[in-house]
Amino acid sequence: MDSQVTITGVLSDKTGESLPGATVKVLKPDSSFIQGVSSDNEGKFSLSLSTNSKFILVFSYLSYRDKYRVIETKNQALDLGKILLREDAKTLNEVEIKTLQQRGEQKGDTTAFNADAFKTNPEATAEDLLKKLPGVTSDNSGVKVNGESVQKVLVDGKPFFGDDPNAALKNLPAEIVDKVEVFDKMSDQAQFSGFDDGNQQKTINIVTKKGKNIGQFGKVYGGYGSDETGTPRYNGGAALNSFNATRRISLLLLSNNINQQNFTMSDITGALGNSGQSGGGRGRNSAANNLLTSPQNGNSATQSAGLNYSDAWGKKINVSGSYFFNYTDNRSESNTTRSYFTDDNIIYKEETSNKNINQNHRVNFRFEYNIDSSNKLTILPTLNFQNNNATSSLLGNTSHLDGVKLNNALTNSKSLNLGYDFSNTLLYLHKFKKNGRTFSLNFDTKLSERDNTGSYYSLYSDTAETLRDQEYKTYSYNKKISPKLSYTEPLNKNAQIEINYNPSYTKGKSDKSTNDYNIDEYTYSDFNTTLSNKYINIYETQRGGLSYKYRKDKLSLSFGVDAQQSTLSGEQTFPYELGIDQSFKNILPNARLNYKFSKTKNLRVYYRSSTDIPELSQLQNVIDISNPLQVKSGNDQLKQSFDNRLGMRFGGFNPTTSRNTMLFMNINYSNNYISNASYILRSDSIIQGYNVAAGSQLTKPINVDGFYNIRMFGVYGFPLKSLKSNVNVNGGVNYNHTPTIINDFRNYSNSYATNAGVFLGSNISEKLDFSIGYNGNYTVVKNTTQINSDNSYFTHTATFKLNYILKNFVFNTDISNTIYKGLSQSFNQAYYLWNAYIGYKFLKNKSLEAKISVFDILNQNRSISRTVTGSYTEDNYTSVLRRYAMFTLTYTLKNFKSGTAPKTDDENNPFPGGPSPGSHTRPPDH
Repeated sequence: MDSQVTITGVLSDKTGESLPGATVKVLKPDSSFIQGVSSDNEGKFSLSLSTNSKFILVFSYLSYRDKYRVIETKNQALDLGKILLREDAKTLNEVEIKTLQQRGEQKGDTTAFNADAFKTNPEATAEDLLKKLPGVTSDNSGVKVNGESVQKVLVDGKPFFGDDPNAALKNLPAEIVDKVEVFDKMSDQAQFSGFDDGNQQKTINIVTKKGKNIGQFGKVYGGYGSDETGTPRYNGGAALNSFNATRRISLLLLSNNINQQNFTMSDITGALGNSGQSGGGRGRNSAANNLLTSPQNGNSATQSAGLNYSDAWGKKINVSGSYFFNYTDNRSESNTTRSYFTDDNIIYKEETSNKNINQNHRVNFRFEYNIDSSNKLTILPTLNFQNNNATSSLLGNTSHLDGVKLNNALTNSKSLNLGYDFSNTLLYLHKFKKNGRTFSLNFDTKLSERDNTGSYYSLYSDTAETLRDQEYKTYSYNKKISPKLSYTEPLNKNAQIEINYNPSYTKGKSDKSTNDYNIDEYTYSDFNTTLSNKYINIYETQRGGLSYKYRKDKLSLSFGVDAQQSTLSGEQTFPYELGIDQSFKNILPNARLNYKFSKTKNLRVYYRSSTDIPELSQLQNVIDISNPLQVKSGNDQLKQSFDNRLGMRFGGFNPTTSRNTMLFMNINYSNNYISNASYILRSDSIIQGYNVAAGSQLTKPINVDGFYNIRMFGVYGFPLKSLKSNVNVNGGVNYNHTPTIINDFRNYSNSYATNAGVFLGSNISEKLDFSIGYNGNYTVVKNTTQINSDNSYFTHTATFKLNYILKNFVFNTDISNTIYKGLSQSFNQAYYLWNAYIGYKFLKNKSLEAKISVFDILNQNRSISRTVTGSYTEDNYTSVLRRYAMFTLTYTLKNFKSGTAPKTDDENNPFPGGPSPGSHTRPPDH
């Protein structure tokens, strides 16, 4: 290993004020990137470079001119002293002429926005601030940037509440935000090697303000009221933060029965019962997704607590972790109408009443050990534990379009589901003496277990009545081990190759035992062989490949190919012995192109291929009669699917005009796509030894070719000076071509959807904040076999929000209008949701606020949704929380120390920013 010498210096502006968080990049004389660091709280930086060599140093800071310095290292430390950066004169001139503060800049693939250029009210959250940024939208499904969902939020470059963006954005005040940086974060291993592995996450990094990163801040609140029925309504909680440079501690508390739910997908794992299949192939709205994106459905009482911690332990170790607890008691009523694409126009309707109590514990931790300038170790364990207790009552019936009933059923069920998910990633990174030569090992392990008990009580009738009274127990586990080795070697100053090897081993097991009720013994003692099953599944792969990357000037190009040998074996030992043994050989190409037309316009094109194996529940050949009108079964002959993805993105942010333009196109195509075969039984049938009555529907997963999806989407954001506002305009089209089998005939369901929206957010002052939004969607569904099932529908939502501060008074109102047309007759509705409150701030610093609020003033709130699959369209109406009033007290804590600034996780990091600046990794400012 070559000898190293330390280079130090201090970055400041012309007034002598230090510049914390500024970027120092090290280039070779040919301008190829070597490494980069960030300045600390006092503007100081430190580099370790090879002796007796020449380098170019580039010093950068938002809204300041870049500064270059050429140095030659000797055998002793070099102190560059104070380095002055000057504000960008062009930016200053634009401010004077246009009266616009510079709103941001484009650095590589990172867009950095200046938070002070966007006005928010004093109590605004980071999420409220983001809604004003060009290209950013937020709704019940989360925050999106240019139409892509944000999956990770960092604070000063460090994880904040793991992978839960909502916890970060809803609980950080906007006033502490200095910059908002948006970029695509690659996996840690891909970030290090520079070769994209397809595991990118849309990421937002919140850079805190100088003087706002040391101290305590947050709020404590409590409210009480009632609804029209006299039911008490309450809402209380706290969001408390203690920041001390590198050490960050945050505590979140939440307690309410007004449907404010703070959780992610892992909090409801298994919460939807044990029905086996998810009701369709990938890309459809599952019940879990509906629960996540429609948190107002039903009525939920939630108690939750979260704790986040991050710190630097010395100069070499960075740690971060969080714990989250969630307890939710949800009650809901819903009506569903499902229209099948069949020649006899079968209609299925159901009314359900659900009670769901869910407890979840979620822990994650990140440990980074920078061993020396050439070696780094990262450990990432996560643990989720869940206890779910659900009861359901369902009344369903099947009929022809003319109203003639075929059957009906009343089913009561309950289940108790216990489970956990554990995963751990161990990542070791090593840089060799030769620049560009690296080795990395990523070792992933996953383990999950489920232990469920439950019962079904069904009274079914068509020509005669049938009673089913059963209890069941299921146990399942799944474990996976997957190491990945990567070696990179430079070919010349512009080219590099990667060799990778990625074996994996996955094993799953599922046991289900069912007992019928014995009327003579008054117990569930009659073992039901037909509805019991034991199954083991093993999937093994050997995968290796070679990739090539070329980078010069404005062009970055990479392509490669992997060869994969895989085996899928399964063994059923009960109720009868059955074995499957399948093997697959696949060639998996990939390619990526990135071309920078200018600092503000960038083109990215990528292609990836992959395989996807069936889930254990899909392979398990056991019948599910939890709803006797909607019978499901597995398919032990399923094969893995082969997926192809092509994507394009063009555009960028122009800091001169503060305009943001982005165009997207994504195409997905699958062979052996895992879809469904649906059968409407014309007569009583024996299915896997079980009698299923006429008129019932049987669904089983199958492989079919010909699934593809095309999505095009565009976003345009710009400032509207005449109204002192920001405008985001978006629009797109989405086409789905979904194959399925209906009564042994192949049907292609073609869904053509168009959407358009506009959002105007004020940028006038902190005292007057308003927004106006509109989003419309029009969808046409056409089928190849049953054209009489073709239909179209339209939905739109228009919103208006206003927050006005007059001395100590706060007036707030928001109203939305939602329209559904083209759905089943009883679902075509239009309604308004209007909320408002008036508040008054007390104390000298206005830290205490009392307010009276009314939710759903017009008492019209409701939840309606439509789902389209290859076999049917489904309309759903679910009960929601209606009008209530509440009195709330909120105390805001602000205790900051001045003269400080944030540190980032790149300090003392021998691998900052990966091998090249702006290479889809993290913000180059870090």
